[in-house]
Order: sequence, then structure tokens, then C-alpha cells
Amino acid sequence: VSGGWELEVHGTEAKLVRKVAGERVTVTFNINNSIPPSVDEETQEEQKPDEQEPDLTSTPNFVVEVIKDDTKQTLVLDCHFPEDEIGQEGEEESDIFTIREVSFQPTGESDWKDTNYTLNTDSLDWALYDHLMDFLADRGVDNTFADELIELSTALEHQEYIKFLEDLKSFVKCQ
Repeated sequence: VSGGWELEVHGTEAKLVRKVAGERVTVTFNINNSIPPSVDEETQEEQKPDEQEPDLTSTPNFVVEVIKDDTKQTLVLDCHFPEDEIGQEGEEESDIFTIREVSFQPTGESDWKDTNYTLNTDSLDWALYDHLMDFLADRGVDNTFADELIELSTALEHQEYIKFLEDLKSFVKCQ
């Protein structure tokens, strides 16, 4: 991923970390259940034998955490790729990911508190939502980053899938 991100992978969970001007930005995602279901069962049956299967693309939900060096709070933005936006080339200004929820969490706590207020962006003023998207873009989380995240996630998912098939094969062979 371009932009000076450091990658850590632990099984199916990946974490990208970047330090920007007194802030630490962390993007975390899990590849489990990240490939959207096939569009239609019928279209597969109508598919001609010489047509290629559509590429499987991993579009995981991801969480962006922004920690300022001198605060005890972390701004947490829960993001996802809406199914109707994926693969749409037409609209240039359209964001390929959206922010679903925003909250503050205590810095350094691995478990988030359900007692902290979480704002669902469905009820958010569009101007404030745009400011939050700009806030993310200023920290390197924009459409280019999202495209690269999809590529990275897809590669990790394929790698884990192959490992799973190899493990399954050896498990089933065992007597």
C-alpha cells in the first residue's frame, strides 16, 4: 500500500499503521466473509462455457483509528464498501467506501466500550460527513487507499484460501 503504511498480518486480520504529524493512523480489517456473495444464481447457469468466471474480490469492512499523541481518546471510524458502489467506474466524485459509524474510545484499550456514544452516519448532516471523509483523506485514507486495500485484502484472502484447501486436503487424507 503506497503512502508509507506498515503492514502487520495475524492470520485473517491485517493492520496498516502510519504516523502523520503527531498522529498515529491505524486501519484494521479481517478477510473472513469479505467476498460478497455471487450476484445471481441464474446468471451462472446462463453463462456460456467459454465465458470466464468473474474475479472474486475481497471488500472487507475496515476500522480507522486516529490517535493524537497528546490525548487519551481515539477517534474510531467504522467503514465499509457498499455493495452497489463496487466496480462502478462512471462517477468520478463518488467515494468507493463509506463511513458507517464514528465514536471516541479510550486510547490503549483493546476492547471498545459499548457505553461510549457511537454516531451512526445515516443520521449525520451531509456537510459534517463530508468533513469526516476529508479528515480521512488528509490522513491518506481515500479512494486510492481503498483500491489498494481491496487489492491487498484480495491477495491475503486468496493466500489464506489456498492454505485452507491444502490443510483440508491433508486433513481428509489422514486415516
